[in-house]
Amino acid sequence: MIGFIKKGLAKTLGVIKENAPKNRSFVTKDELEEILLEADVSYDTVEEIIYYLPPGEKVKRGDLRQVLLAYFRELPLKDKRDEEEIKPFVELVIGVNGAGKTTTIAKLANLYKKEGFSVMLAAGDTFRAAAIEQLKRWAEKLDLPIVYTKQGHDSSAVAFDAIKSAEAKKIDRVIIDTAGRLHNQTNLANELKKMVRICDKAKKGAPHRKILILDGTQGNSAINQAVAFNNIVGIDALIITKLDGTAKGGALFSIARDLKKPILYVGVGEKAEDLVPFDKEEFVDTILDSIYLIEENAS
Repeated sequence: MIGFIKKGLAKTLGVIKENAPKNRSFVTKDELEEILLEADVSYDTVEEIIYYLPPGEKVKRGDLRQVLLAYFRELPLKDKRDEEEIKPFVELVIGVNGAGKTTTIAKLANLYKKEGFSVMLAAGDTFRAAAIEQLKRWAEKLDLPIVYTKQGHDSSAVAFDAIKSAEAKKIDRVIIDTAGRLHNQTNLANELKKMVRICDKAKKGAPHRKILILDGTQGNSAINQAVAFNNIVGIDALIITKLDGTAKGGALFSIARDLKKPILYVGVGEKAEDLVPFDKEEFVDTILDSIYLIEENAS
């Protein structure tokens, strides 16, 4: 896993190493502030990190590790139990156009399939014909059932039909695509709320998880977008895409801090296998390895 994380963070780690002091087992707080800001950790988050470090100018790896790990939340145990017990477990995937939403759905389905779950896709982005065709191609490639309709048809009906079909066929998971919504498009926000209501009519409690896809190349600028989506429907978890294409990997600390939602996966490439579970310890340790001398990790 650590290889995937390093691959995904390559550009971010490059920026950190450029700003990190050489041959040190510690950094000063001023040096740390500069390093974090260059990696696109928000100013408020940086100030908070500094505040929670022990007194004194020297920052040791172990102390910084403890503070950084505290920003990332885990899925509640109830959610993990629901994944095992609820059939079908319904996930509604949300995000603006260009964030990699449809491709991420395919990667997520591929991951579930490898874990032994049966999966059905629902092409709920009926605003774009290209989105329907793209998801259909992925379903064919991954040999998965898919429910879809024509462009312009009711996306909520697609969600309803998919849940009912999956229930009848005893399929484990349903992943529903949605149109790429901007938070200032009132009509699309209302459509998203409607999809949530219709999912609940198809199966009480559905969607069981609402996942927001965020484009990692947007860095901290994605936070306002995420807050707006959360205000509309209540986001349960996040997936960060295109992490390999940006030097703004530090923004994950700010995103986790401001949204207080677990990050489930990160996208680190174009292949179906390039969606990897987010491991906070591996993520933080990889960042720290680029700040501190690896041979003095215990410092």
